[in-house]
Amino acid sequence: MSQLNTSELQVGYDDKVIVKDMTVDIPEGKITTIIGANGCGKSTLLKSIARIIPKKKGSIYLDGESISKQNTKELARKLAILPQSPEGAPGLTVGELVSYGRFPYQKGFGRLTKRDYEVIDWALCVTGTTPFKYDTVDSLSGGQRQRVWIAMALAQETDLILLDEPTTYLDMAHQLEVLELLERLNQKEGRTIVMVLHDINQAARFADHIVALKEGEVVRAGCCEDVVCKDVLRDVFQIDADIVPCPRTSKPICLTYNLIKGESSYEETIDPIPAYSAIRA
Repeated sequence: MSQLNTSELQVGYDDKVIVKDMTVDIPEGKITTIIGANGCGKSTLLKSIARIIPKKKGSIYLDGESISKQNTKELARKLAILPQSPEGAPGLTVGELVSYGRFPYQKGFGRLTKRDYEVIDWALCVTGTTPFKYDTVDSLSGGQRQRVWIAMALAQETDLILLDEPTTYLDMAHQLEVLELLERLNQKEGRTIVMVLHDINQAARFADHIVALKEGEVVRAGCCEDVVCKDVLRDVFQIDADIVPCPRTSKPICLTYNLIKGESSYEETIDPIPAYSAIRA
């Protein structure tokens, strides 16, 4: 397993700071979900951990060592990231895409070894995508395509997998299919899963640990019961939520909610529609 944590991490673009002095500990061998309003720093946090964007200050540690001191292939053997709405080259087959996950282990001319092919076939089998091995990725449905991308991440053989909104653009059945796959990988393979989710109820259902962010800072981190509660959702999303136990899992779910009056400025800024006679004049 891999141990991941950040200390006083600050990340941003140009002069704009998105993640503000953030200290986060990710539990080993668990599923962690990151929630928060749009623009609060969820994706930025994942990208900085994966070294896709540089940090401004602070530290990111993987297995007790700063990731800035680890070379690219070494890091890729420990950590895989699936970005939001990934895209591959047109005409790429499923098998070819999944084989890209073996890049961190390739040497010399980069030819695939017997071990590489074994891992690729295993990743296809685990994700239920073996029947699509010779199909092109762009010919698949959204749910199938997402499972193929997860298979590529699995082919990296990392203990830690980061996913940025893995259910985006999927219908309810395919969302559940992807999340249940990740749950199985965690429970049967012991993988540490960290994912950004917009759906609070999905976050609570599948997570062992939740991190709630607001404007680049951690509002609360802990078990589902500690985070999915009225005061946190009020602070993070500006909603008045009714929280009840899920009848299937007993975890907290948001049954219904209203915007908190005074938190939205839309009512004050929208003028009434002009009368028809005034428009004609």
